[in-house]
Amino acid sequence: MSSSDSGSGILRIGVYVVAVIIIIKLFFLQITDSTYKLQADNNVIKKVTIYPSRGLILDRKGRVIVSNDAVYDIMVHYNQLKKMDFDTAHFCSLLKTTPEFVARRLEEIKYRSPNRPTVIVKMVEPSTYARFQENMFLFPAFSAQTRTVRRYPYKGAAHVLGYLAEVTDEQIEKSNGYYELGDYIGATGLESYYEDYLRGKKGFTYQIMDVKGRLQGTFNDGKDDIKPISGYDMISTLDIELQTYGEQLMKNKLGSVVAIEPSTGEVLAYISSPGYDPNLLAGRYRGHNFVLLNKDKTKPLINRPINAMYPPGSTFKVASSLVVFDAGVHGPVWNYFCSGAFYSGVRVKCHGSHHVPDVQTAIKYSCNSYYCQIFKDMLQDSTYGNTEKNYNRWRDGIMGFGFGKPTGIDLMGEKKANIPSSDYYNRLYGRNKWKAVTIISLAIGQGEVLATPIQMGNMIAAISNKGEYYDPRLLKYFVKDTKVYQPQKKKHEVGVRKDLYATTIDGLAQTILSGTGRGVLTDMFTQAGKTGTAQNPHGKDHSMFVAFAPVENPKIAIAVVVENSGFGATYAAPIASLMMEKYLNDTISAHPQRQMLQERMFKANLIWDPKKDSLTPLIQ
Repeated sequence: MSSSDSGSGILRIGVYVVAVIIIIKLFFLQITDSTYKLQADNNVIKKVTIYPSRGLILDRKGRVIVSNDAVYDIMVHYNQLKKMDFDTAHFCSLLKTTPEFVARRLEEIKYRSPNRPTVIVKMVEPSTYARFQENMFLFPAFSAQTRTVRRYPYKGAAHVLGYLAEVTDEQIEKSNGYYELGDYIGATGLESYYEDYLRGKKGFTYQIMDVKGRLQGTFNDGKDDIKPISGYDMISTLDIELQTYGEQLMKNKLGSVVAIEPSTGEVLAYISSPGYDPNLLAGRYRGHNFVLLNKDKTKPLINRPINAMYPPGSTFKVASSLVVFDAGVHGPVWNYFCSGAFYSGVRVKCHGSHHVPDVQTAIKYSCNSYYCQIFKDMLQDSTYGNTEKNYNRWRDGIMGFGFGKPTGIDLMGEKKANIPSSDYYNRLYGRNKWKAVTIISLAIGQGEVLATPIQMGNMIAAISNKGEYYDPRLLKYFVKDTKVYQPQKKKHEVGVRKDLYATTIDGLAQTILSGTGRGVLTDMFTQAGKTGTAQNPHGKDHSMFVAFAPVENPKIAIAVVVENSGFGATYAAPIASLMMEKYLNDTISAHPQRQMLQERMFKANLIWDPKKDSLTPLIQ
């Protein structure tokens, strides 16, 4: 056979192959197109999405904190609908909606997706759907698909769990065909961060419908169907009982609580107050409720533990002194006479007067003079050069505790807060034109220093571990088909010498025994903590407290911020102490002092009357 004949044969084979491929593709397009396909027997084949069950979320003890309920989306095929009339009033009555809403949705669908079934009324509860289903023969251009909606049995932890929202055009475009108009995606919290694990994988079924929209069977006996794959179940690090208790203590208060297990970095409680019932943002009335929450003057949608930034106040002194000592300037046993204020070109008033503090005494009484003096001495130390170089060493040491950068917690949108750079001061004052006393307020956690509550919790966890900490985590592990998927713990070293922590921790313990935190002393467990009162240019000072317990073998480290509430010992310290007791002992002591402390926290209302300007949320 000549080469030309051989070439012609190959060409013919190639043409046949291409023709077969085209025929097969045309066949599958006929089957898989999501539009209705008219058959010779006047039936149509419809591709129906089967949404997977989203993964459950459980707390660290196996209690379900996010579950799923079945709901129904009502779909419309616009190109079929425009060829017929339908009783709009009856349709709206059955589905508990309005003609205005239906008209608006039909107009959107007309321009965005007229050629395929699209959701017109979403998340219809089963009882409403049952009534509509009985009348579906009157609406042949409409159909339904099943999906699940999130439910939150404990009605809390909204900011950490997050919520779902309808996908945007941008998200659809980036999903490589997975998401379609009307789909839902994790928008905030763990729902967003672990979307790819929780969402599962869609399935599809091909149904035969008659011209009146009635199901006649499954096409090809279901052989072409694709089963959905449910999402991974997530075991979180939260202790939902501790979380719920903390939210009760923080009711009618603005602020945050972050509790961490020091040995792992696992977050035991994560509270942003005021919070809201996460069920409000799940289901059919999500949009209505979101608008109301967004208008609320107390800003319940703000995720304070990772987004609110405060001067850390006196809680910051502990880290600062460790950095100074590690630099070789003075040491834990160094002391000097405090006359009631720090005087060196500026005056910084102290909380007490006429005492001779070492670091333990300075922590115990929160002596401003002591911390200002050691900060000044480090920045003026000639061993390492000028003020700028010494400041950079101090700043690097502070950032070793996790300040000035995201902690890496598994939530989107964490702010890094601020430990100002020397370049910032050079721009502000000019190079070599600023010195220690210019920025002395940094020594006591004021000035340009800003920290988030999660950073403050991370700092005290690192101190309880004597200089080690793990990235804060909310995921313990995922479960799928009996297999366990567990994240790797990332360990960090602060960089401060280990031998410096003992005296600091002793000072934190003395704070509770007889210092600024003595009001929360109990014989039920040992505590080590530091009060803080952060100045607020917009109103009353913020109450702050960081602590860990038990002192000898820390199981919980905690940071509490109560906005506009005064001294750290007034509100933040009692809330922290009660939460530590709850976690360690499962209950609060019956001792009258502890019961009175708990009752005072429960009843304290530090924000305006919740009845004023109240709006009514709707819940499905």
